[in-house]
Formats: sequence, C-alpha cells, structure tokens
Amino acid sequence: MKAVLYYGKEDLRIEDIEEPQVRPGTVKIAPAFNGICGSDLHLYHDGPMPPAPSDQEPHPISGETLPVVLGHEFSGVVEELGDGVEGLSVGDSVVVEPLMVDGTCPACQKGAYNLCEQMGFIGISGRGGGLSEYIVVEERWVHAVGDMPLDQAAMIEPLAVAVHAVKHAEAEAGQTAVVGGAGPIGLLVAAVLKAYGVKTIVSEVSRKRRELAESTAVADVVVDPMNEDLNEVVASHTDGAGAELAFDAAGVPVVVEQLLGVLGAGGRLEVVAIHTQPIEFNITQHLTMQDRVMGSCVGYANDHADAIELVQSGQIDLEPFITGRIGPDEIVEQGFNRLLQDRDSEVKILVSMK
Repeated sequence: MKAVLYYGKEDLRIEDIEEPQVRPGTVKIAPAFNGICGSDLHLYHDGPMPPAPSDQEPHPISGETLPVVLGHEFSGVVEELGDGVEGLSVGDSVVVEPLMVDGTCPACQKGAYNLCEQMGFIGISGRGGGLSEYIVVEERWVHAVGDMPLDQAAMIEPLAVAVHAVKHAEAEAGQTAVVGGAGPIGLLVAAVLKAYGVKTIVSEVSRKRRELAESTAVADVVVDPMNEDLNEVVASHTDGAGAELAFDAAGVPVVVEQLLGVLGAGGRLEVVAIHTQPIEFNITQHLTMQDRVMGSCVGYANDHADAIELVQSGQIDLEPFITGRIGPDEIVEQGFNRLLQDRDSEVKILVSMK
C-alpha cells in the first residue's frame, strides 16, 4: 500500500509498504483525511525530536526507528474488525485518539494516560499513521463519529486538545477568558469556551486571524494587541475586575506576560502552546494575586467523546477552520511550505487519502 514516510528533517517520501493486518482487539481503518499539525511542521522543518524516534534510537513503546508513517490527526472508515471488538461496525466513520502508552506507569495507573512516562503518538512514534491507505489501531483508541463529514472529523483530535485545556482550567459559564493567539488551537479553544458559556476575548496580532475569529463568532471581542491596550479592553468588559481565565495558545513569552497582566485576583493561566525556550516572569507578584499557572499542552485524556458531542450537537462548526484540501503528493509544497510561508492565512490544511 502507499504511505507517506517520515525519514527526518525535510525528508518525506511516498513509498509502497506492507499493508497491516488486523489482530484480535484491533480495528483496520482506511484513512480519509489527515490534518497537518504544528508538531508535524516541527518534525519536518527542524528534524526528529521526542516523541519521534531517531534512525538509531527506537521509540520505547513502538520499538520503531525512522522512517515511520506520518499523520496523527485523521479520520477514516472501518474496513475490518478484529476478534473481540464490540461497538463498531464495518463502514463506520471514525477518528483515532492517536496515543500509545505503557499502561503501567503511575500516571497511566491513575487514569492520566496523557502523562504516560513513555507516551508516544501513532503517526509520529510508529504503529502506522493517517497518511496511508490503511492502518490498524487498538480498539480503545477508535471513536465513532456518526454522520459527521469526514473532513471535519479529521479536526476532532485538535478539538480534543482544546476541550482538555478548557476543562483543565475549570472554566465555568459566566466567566471571562482571554485567549492569546488565534492559530488553530487558539481558535478551537475560543470555540470550546463559547460553547461552555464563557465570554471570550481573543488577542491576535495577525489581521487575517482576527478576521477569522470574528467571522466564525468564536470570540465575543477581538483585540489587536499591537494597536490596542489589552488590559484596558479586558477591564472594560469585566468592570475592572480582570479575567478569571487566560489561555496561552501562542507560545511567545510576551503573550504570557500580557495574559498574566489581564488576570483578576485568583485568575488562572492555562498554557496550551509549546514553548521551545524557557521564559521568565515575576512569580512573587502572581503568588500575591494567588494566580495559578497551569499547563495542558500534553494532549488529552478521555476528551474525544466530548469533542465529538460538541460538533454533533451543533455547538461547534469545524468547517470554517478548514482552509485547504490537498493530495499526498502535494504535502510538501502545498502543505508544509504553505503553512510556513503563509501561516496567517491558513488554519488547517487537510491531506485527502480518498
């Protein structure tokens, strides 16, 4: 079968590989659409980094070294069921929670499997990927999506990241939240907050991304922090009390500083973005305000069902966030390079495997 293989920095190849065979307790899926994720961009442009294996060191769970099949944000159709699989049928539209965990570490034992000490990702660490004709996945990671369009279903994985962040921040209806950054995750965090009844203020320097936050109505207020005083805007919408919640979806130190500044007493900052460098902030100042800084950039745990329900119930429309559909042979020029060169105009580019 055909698959997109990741060999390392700026090295993707479409090759014929052996078709995987169903085993007891597994599901064979024909991928339909696969989203290009920020982590895929890092791997392509910067080279292998954990949880991806190297060409010398295998991933501890998959046992695979490079090359691996790429793609972890994907939807597809069930082709075959292994012995013992229940609750799914051939022909079902599904998405995959693309995790691999050891099941034995302390985090796994208490149900926080997204914090597994050896965690890997299907489509990054091995065990196949969404950029292939077929993949075989353990039943526990497969979620039916009903009649949801398969292109939108490919966005359930990043939506689950947003759901996890909002739940982890303990968001409640009637609160005010500020989202720093209106890239894919920032927009989805804003969408989830709105669905939960939270007043949402989105801060973004890119005009095109601000326009998307407005046109999709995921934000109640959109701010250009280069030309507007974010503190003043938040104060005007909170009667001077400040926001209860803030979400860092930018991964930029100055955004963290701005978000900490708009929090009211006892506020909570949820860091969803990945920071590649250490940052500094005045911890004494924020301890005095009893602010809490929390992180949820390590994916999700038991959040896919809630993400699917938000879409199926009509509370979130994922279609406006799909900004491109391409074929596997276009993945470099129209996928990775396009996202790098015109990132302000793109949210989610999908690779069609149909």
